[in-house]
Amino acid sequence: MLIKDKKKLALTGGYAAAYALKQIEPDVMPIYPITPQTPIIETYAKFVADGEVETEMIEVESEHSAMSAAIGASAAGARTATATSSQGLAYMHEMLYIASGMRLPILMVVAARALSAPLSIHGDHSDVMGSRDAGWVQIFCENPQEVYDKTIIGMKLAERVGLPVMVIMDGFNTSHSVENLEILDAKIVKKFVGEYAPEKSLLDIENPVTYGPVALQESYFEFKIDQEVAMATVAEEYKKIAKEYAEISGRKYALFEEYDLEGAEKVLVLIGSVAGTAKDAIDVLRKKDQKVGLLKIELFRPFLFSEIAIALKNAKEIIVMDRAQSIGSHPPLYSEIMVSLQNASNTKVSSIVYGLGGRDVFKKQIEQILEGRFREKYLS
Repeated sequence: MLIKDKKKLALTGGYAAAYALKQIEPDVMPIYPITPQTPIIETYAKFVADGEVETEMIEVESEHSAMSAAIGASAAGARTATATSSQGLAYMHEMLYIASGMRLPILMVVAARALSAPLSIHGDHSDVMGSRDAGWVQIFCENPQEVYDKTIIGMKLAERVGLPVMVIMDGFNTSHSVENLEILDAKIVKKFVGEYAPEKSLLDIENPVTYGPVALQESYFEFKIDQEVAMATVAEEYKKIAKEYAEISGRKYALFEEYDLEGAEKVLVLIGSVAGTAKDAIDVLRKKDQKVGLLKIELFRPFLFSEIAIALKNAKEIIVMDRAQSIGSHPPLYSEIMVSLQNASNTKVSSIVYGLGGRDVFKKQIEQILEGRFREKYLS
């Protein structure tokens, strides 16, 4: 049932994530600060200090320890969440594979940020793209409203499919930008997410289990196949959960967003906050009768090759914009789109890298790209 009386608040993306987590109220949240993620855990720590939630916050000495503690808590049967950015996510890298390999439904909010060196505290997708093959579901957000909504959706998805989930926002562009949001009542959110009842846990002494045992050649392969089978269920479960969420919020989410895609001959494909700028540019060009559109990827892992190929089947030219590099190879999103379109021999596909280290992207630049007046590899 659609809730008509929604609270409206002006929040940053970081506060929106913390507010959603407050309404979910995880049992355990291991934390370590890093820019631009820090406001998420600062805000949540205040909720804990003020007695608004009963979450056990664990202050650790590093991001590696934060993910280690999250793994222990989740394996013990606790609903678990955390947050990080940049070098913090890189420092967790070893543990990301353990969380996914153990099939632990940990929710992690990431304020995506450039990786050092040289040192940058500003946003791009270098960190999360470096973790894209670690077995985590990755959901990207365009704005603070999406951060709030997808944090709630992500928690339910993680527990339904038995995989860890990253909900990703752009550092500073989203994490520190204020927008008007619609917030649901906490009771509605708690009912939507439901009580967490793990099938197995280390503290269920009546049904003892082992997490992370040695797996030799006869069994290791099967564990990895099981992970892939679980990941293959994510898209359908995401659609179901998003539909359930739309019924209470009125906001619809899909695997990807098609903006003016009908009849579009030239299409941008991208991820994250720059989608808002791209939409403004497309609105301008559509008024000039230019057939342009946007495909905004929301669910990046798993990557939906066949669905994306269908969405782009009528495009004559596709421009993929990446906010990350793969040094020595093609940029990550561009590579995935090329695989999606491997049978589309008549479609021109080009790649542009933009926004590294937080560099701004302007509507005029997007217009130039769509009008064919920009033909460089890097938008600098």
